[in-house]
Amino acid sequence: MSRICVIFDLDGTLVDSEGLCNQAFLDLLPQLNETVASVTQRYRGKKLAQILADLERRLCRKLPDAFEQQYRQRVAELFSYELKPMPGVFEMLDIMNFPKCIASSGPPLKIRQALQVSGLAPYFGNNLFSSYEVSSWKPEPGLFQYAAKAMGFVPSQCVVIEDSEVGIEAAAAAGMRAFQYVRNGETSSWRAGEAVLFDDMLQLPQLLTHTQLIDPKDAG
Repeated sequence: MSRICVIFDLDGTLVDSEGLCNQAFLDLLPQLNETVASVTQRYRGKKLAQILADLERRLCRKLPDAFEQQYRQRVAELFSYELKPMPGVFEMLDIMNFPKCIASSGPPLKIRQALQVSGLAPYFGNNLFSSYEVSSWKPEPGLFQYAAKAMGFVPSQCVVIEDSEVGIEAAAAAGMRAFQYVRNGETSSWRAGEAVLFDDMLQLPQLLTHTQLIDPKDAG
């Protein structure tokens, strides 16, 4: 079997952070008058700069210069006492034998805090890659391509585990096989063949074991 490197997204994939990140918007901007679920659906996987621009359009006003700093601080507070790993993630990582890393659109400090608070840090060590370090945000392929190279793999040897559609799009653009984690009750708009859908983290090791990738030595 070909060597496989598993590239994990973090927010909404390994840790249950999407709701907390979007709760921070509602805490700071109560005039939005929306549910956490609706805001999460609207902004899942999006670059923060795009989200802030959209918020300004919807509120018809410019956000304060300090808003991003206030937002980061509020997210960190919520993470510190509410962040949890997704169901089954510990058990999945315990039995997964493939090289693995994290490629997240979040800043490095947020990535490390999330891993420490959730207890997942020992599984990844320093194999952490941030869009803020490579100046490439999903759905651009640059972050995943950088992570693959840093891990010693070519794109055709990599699989990406994502929850967001922009992440799946980035994986496709990078030339990588994509697996989309879809939580119970949620849906995906991706057609068959664009991503392998799964709803239980404990399914993932077996899915990966049976994944057929093209070894560069065998490519014509």
